[in-house]
Amino acid sequence: MTRDDQFDLADLRLVDWAPRSQLRARVTDVSRPAVPVVDVHNHLGRWQSGGVWMVDDVRALVASMDDCGVETIVNLDGRWGDEVTANVERYDRAHPDRFVTFCHVDWSRLAEPGGVAQLTASLDDSVARGARGVKVWKDLGLWVRDADGRTILPDDPRVIEVLAHAGSLGLPVLIHTADPIAFFEPLDRHNERLDELAGMPDWWFGDRDRYPSFDRLLDAHAALVLACPDTRFIGAHAGCAAEDLDRVERLLTAAPNYTIDTAGRMAELGRQPRRFARLVDAHPERVLFGTDCYPPTTEQYRLHYRFFETDDEGFAYDPDDEIPGQGRWDVSALALDPKLLEAVYRGNARRVLGL
Repeated sequence: MTRDDQFDLADLRLVDWAPRSQLRARVTDVSRPAVPVVDVHNHLGRWQSGGVWMVDDVRALVASMDDCGVETIVNLDGRWGDEVTANVERYDRAHPDRFVTFCHVDWSRLAEPGGVAQLTASLDDSVARGARGVKVWKDLGLWVRDADGRTILPDDPRVIEVLAHAGSLGLPVLIHTADPIAFFEPLDRHNERLDELAGMPDWWFGDRDRYPSFDRLLDAHAALVLACPDTRFIGAHAGCAAEDLDRVERLLTAAPNYTIDTAGRMAELGRQPRRFARLVDAHPERVLFGTDCYPPTTEQYRLHYRFFETDDEGFAYDPDDEIPGQGRWDVSALALDPKLLEAVYRGNARRVLGL
């Protein structure tokens, strides 16, 4: 075929461009982890799936967990009230030691008189129903509004009071604040997540008249953690700032009650694997394995084991999609020191969760 036989490149739309890497790099198959894992960040309930259970066949999931070396999965979908009970009965009580359900609180109640008392009572009720932790989602800081219409941020004194109460109940708090930095940047030719935002326009938070800045939200995140020294926090998605590991490390250093999970950030951590490996080496008791891949699959777990354990380079973090979902790049593996894997995969989670 000659150049003249091919289409005119000027007619190729960028959205249709899907280059295939020609890198002939090693592919290491890791079917089971070096030690059993606890996945501290997953979704098994009905909250994000239109009212249907994320997993149809729980027994089949347990069999897959056995095959993949997954000891326990944290289910972050308990919500509150009867939904806590439904999740606990379907997972935790039906399969002891394999699942841990976290509850939520309805932060919109803070706009009502007595909102703090309502939420602390909600936590008491969720514990009685079997919840083992609290999930705080990104709606706090982005969408939850006070009675006067202002955004309620994570460092609001009322939020601090509620999550200090969670600590007094022995509940760890897994908190997701903000979103990737690009979601707060202008929608222009420089935005590295433009593909993703074009498909999910509601994930763009760059309008400063409507949303706080990324830095303001992460400052509030840190202030909350520091204000609740007796509450164990897990900063979701590599401390909610996978693109800024210096920021994450500063909070790890300042707050002994703070840990992070790795869920949903292979794309970010895999383009700076040496930097993240250094962070793990400096804080080996503070990093927890998580995937945020739901429903969880054998293929996704094995991809994660490859990422944590090997030194493979230049592979797809999103192998099922022609255009990767979180940015047009490949990743390289972390090659973590094998001596660290027991803590990262399982030990740290068991300590923080009280297992």
